Amino acid sequence: MRLPEHRDPACPFDPPPELRGLPAMTRLEFADGHPGWLATTMAAARVVLGDPRFSARQELKHVPVRSARPGGPAAPAPPGFFATMDPPAHTRYRRLLTGRFTVRRMRELEPRIERIAADHLDAMAAAGPPADLVSAYALPIPSLVICELLGVPYDDRGFFQERTARIVRGHDTAEAIADLSAYLGELVRRRRAEPAGDLISDLTGDLTDEELANVAMILLVAGHETTANMLALGTFALLEHGSAYEEGAVEELLRWLSVLQLGAPSRVALEDVEVAGTPVRKGETVALTLSVINRDPDEFDDPEALLPGRPEARRHLAFGLGVHQCLGQQLARVELRIGYRALFDRLPGLRLAVPAAEVPLKQGAAVYGVESLPVTWPS
Repeated sequence: MRLPEHRDPACPFDPPPELRGLPAMTRLEFADGHPGWLATTMAAARVVLGDPRFSARQELKHVPVRSARPGGPAAPAPPGFFATMDPPAHTRYRRLLTGRFTVRRMRELEPRIERIAADHLDAMAAAGPPADLVSAYALPIPSLVICELLGVPYDDRGFFQERTARIVRGHDTAEAIADLSAYLGELVRRRRAEPAGDLISDLTGDLTDEELANVAMILLVAGHETTANMLALGTFALLEHGSAYEEGAVEELLRWLSVLQLGAPSRVALEDVEVAGTPVRKGETVALTLSVINRDPDEFDDPEALLPGRPEARRHLAFGLGVHQCLGQQLARVELRIGYRALFDRLPGLRLAVPAAEVPLKQGAAVYGVESLPVTWPS
């Protein structure tokens, strides 16, 4: 099979229907015609993500979807692109960063994130309904937070948001990456000359300019794209299901929505491995479908239902697993918890301003979400 790139607009929160009912391991044809595998169960995903016999190195992989660059395996990861490296190269970068994203450090950021959310809600309330929740709230909050952490000027958000959007959509990706690389390289050089107490400044003594620019690029792209899409899509889901936000809802929304799509993440076998009773040969790529995996009926009771507060929800793989588990997961959790709570507390009676069928979806993007979310509330 070929990996579907679009979801059914009538069921915007569900996986593509073509992915339902598949065996744990299904033969997959990649964009370049190369055969591989698609893992669809939690048990299979845990092997693929947690077994060191599977590699994250991008130069070994084949392209999972038609919108990505065809032509076989990608080029080796440049210095600093630790997300597509294996230990020990990956370990070196990860050790430099892990201590900066601990639960304790993220809790210290809570007052600042609360202030950012409140400021944007004040602006929405002052302007009055209706509003686009994406541009007015969901995108600015994680963008501003990651900019402050890294030391990226928020005034440049138009530049980097447009480039990161192109990257996750697979549109002119090489050009967008080159633009961000040049921009962040110049910023690294400025911070090396004049440190400013941010993460980029702190790492100038440990990494080269190229390494640090690429580390910053990964954190900048991942640090606002995924959380922004979860804030908007999660709000859409809660409104459609008649649910106000309640404590504990974040983990269930992460499980039920699973915004990473198009076979991400993926791994390649370094030797022959058996996954869910299926032999995977050395050199074969296995893509994951998290939207299905996180609704595995062997793992979750009534998995198709959105049940805020579900006790087993934290078993989801929205942040991955193993050595590559999302570095910023605790930051994302704090931003989502504060973002949802502040929104529903400040704007009671929040509802969609258009029929649900008219909400534009991010079809064919590596990170799923909505293009915009028109909302209104009693003024």
